[in-house]
Amino acid sequence: MQQIPVSLWTLLAGIVVTVLSIWVGQNHSLLPIQASQQAPLVDGFFNVMLSIATALFLVVEGTIVIFLVKYRHRPGDDTDGVHVEGNLPLEVFWTAVPSIIVLCLGIYSVDVFNRMGGFEVGSHPHMPHSPAHVAQMPGSAIAATLSDASLDESEIPSPAPIPKIGIGATPTELGKPADLVVNVTGMQFAWLFDYPESGVNTGELHVPVGADVLLNISATDVIHSFWVPQFRLKQDAIPGIPTQLRFVATKPGTYPVVCTELCGGYHGSMRAQVVVDTPQEFESWLSENRIAQQQDMQKAVASNPADLSTSEFLAPHAQEMGVTSATLAQIQK
Repeated sequence: MQQIPVSLWTLLAGIVVTVLSIWVGQNHSLLPIQASQQAPLVDGFFNVMLSIATALFLVVEGTIVIFLVKYRHRPGDDTDGVHVEGNLPLEVFWTAVPSIIVLCLGIYSVDVFNRMGGFEVGSHPHMPHSPAHVAQMPGSAIAATLSDASLDESEIPSPAPIPKIGIGATPTELGKPADLVVNVTGMQFAWLFDYPESGVNTGELHVPVGADVLLNISATDVIHSFWVPQFRLKQDAIPGIPTQLRFVATKPGTYPVVCTELCGGYHGSMRAQVVVDTPQEFESWLSENRIAQQQDMQKAVASNPADLSTSEFLAPHAQEMGVTSATLAQIQK
């Protein structure tokens, strides 16, 4: 019986590994649903990496299993194994192939980052480091020393603009203002959302589906990180350094906002929600909250606690505290 050449077995194994790896990379269920315009770009890159990882796993582990079976110790065989000094072509191959894969993945990741708008915000302006510039930087001994030196005011340049950091407009959106701007503030241990155009402040982020949304993110205490898994987007909230996140939601629904930067003892509970509404639902929600907050403000301005009796001041909280009206009257006496 004629044996099948090793080269043919290698070719067949390569075909099987390739087909299986591509199938696994395209048919896994490791990621949540896609709910933003940027999500398919990230998922495409992830699928390619998973396909490559699957192929490497099958090749390495499959080779180990074959060698365990083929070269296992047999009863009565006490001879030495074959003396192998090395194989230069093989060593070049397993060094070159991973290097090429890493280089290609690096180029691919840069392209994805650019299409998501990462290069638009992070323009990386030149930051001067002259003595005059350092003298303007507070909070350091060098700044204090240089500020005491006799520097001509004409030699001190104006402070450089703070660079924008984050994910911004995609190449097709450059120069276009966002449809909705929301100021996001992270603090221990909550997220606050401010809509500057309407004056609405809330602990839940609402955005209309299909709208180009810009988040201006900041922090009041320590570093936090704003992450929506379904959007495939994450951006740090850094005290004193404003960051941005720009996205387009594509699927109505309610999705979690998770802090992914260890920020304290209750870090695990620092969560909020982003609700993607239809345009009509968003306008209705915005109007309701605007009216409610205006009414609360009017009540706060109109009521003067100094003019209220004890029972009148405590009346709004009496039911919640379980205090009867008779008890309030007794307290007033």
